[in-house]
Amino acid sequence: MWFEQVLFFLAGIGALAGALGVVVLRNPFYSVLALVCHLVALALLFLLLNAEFIAAAQVVVYAGAVMVLYIFVVAYIGGSDEPLRPEGGLLNAFGPVFAAAIGIELTIAFIASGLAALDTRGPDVGAGFGSPEAIGQLLLTRFLVPFEAASYLLLVAAVGAVVLARRRRGLEDMAAVAPRSEPPPAEETLEVRV
Repeated sequence: MWFEQVLFFLAGIGALAGALGVVVLRNPFYSVLALVCHLVALALLFLLLNAEFIAAAQVVVYAGAVMVLYIFVVAYIGGSDEPLRPEGGLLNAFGPVFAAAIGIELTIAFIASGLAALDTRGPDVGAGFGSPEAIGQLLLTRFLVPFEAASYLLLVAAVGAVVLARRRRGLEDMAAVAPRSEPPPAEETLEVRV
């Protein structure tokens, strides 16, 4: 029992550290790697809740496939030498205040409602929690529209990132200016006979 409690706090600290790394790190590549660490820590938390299928899907789908897509987009776009935000302005002034207010609100909500659930175990949450049958039932009935909307949103985001990268690098302008190289006419080609 004590091993699970220690593992819970280690996974919780890892999830918080990964989430903070996503926000704090300036290099987009390292930010994506911090997100991978966050997702692996979340998978460990799902394992502690006895939701093995969700933990496996978390590692395979999110930490595996989606993060590879993010790393591909970050490598394609580049731009790690550009500043992420302009110096000064309202965001730098009110951002930390807003983050502190949300942190205080979440702390109050956690203390008010979450302390009673500390002694409960994962299977007590509901019958079949985290099983493939329960997840499939929810995804194909109750959450069908949000599930499909999320898939379209990811597709549009990937296509939009590629289009923005092409415009920023000026590849479309260079393609319009550069003359097309056409093959020479048939009379000018050299024929080599052996």
